[in-house]
Amino acid sequence: MIKIICSGKIKEKYLLELIEDYKLRIGKYHKINIIEIKDENDLSKEALNILKNVENNEYVVACAINGEELTSVELADFIDRTFLHYGCIDFIIGSSTGLDKSVYDRANKKLSFSRFTMPHGLFRGVLLEQIYRSFKINNNETYHK
Repeated sequence: MIKIICSGKIKEKYLLELIEDYKLRIGKYHKINIIEIKDENDLSKEALNILKNVENNEYVVACAINGEELTSVELADFIDRTFLHYGCIDFIIGSSTGLDKSVYDRANKKLSFSRFTMPHGLFRGVLLEQIYRSFKINNNETYHK
């Protein structure tokens, strides 16, 4: 399973449609669950809400501006290799103020999609698109470049 644990709710209809579209596309390949937690002003409180959705045997990827950057092919390979050893990959998206140190400490990997600051909902859509692209790559299926 893939879990995306994120703070805050998406309000914009066009982003909700984008997210739902990619969630459905990914669902043809793998089970996916998006868990939205309450956006908190206190990062340590937010971290508790995030981490209570993470099991000990899951691989955790913290999405962080200072994380490792991968190409789409490298992300596909990472997902494929990680599923050889773990039944679940959790991608964590923090609030606009980032993630608490406790979440970074729990993470197996920090991953950056860009040094840009992106709106939360747009980033969620980009993450889902890249996960979908990973499954297309790993299944040797064509997908636009």
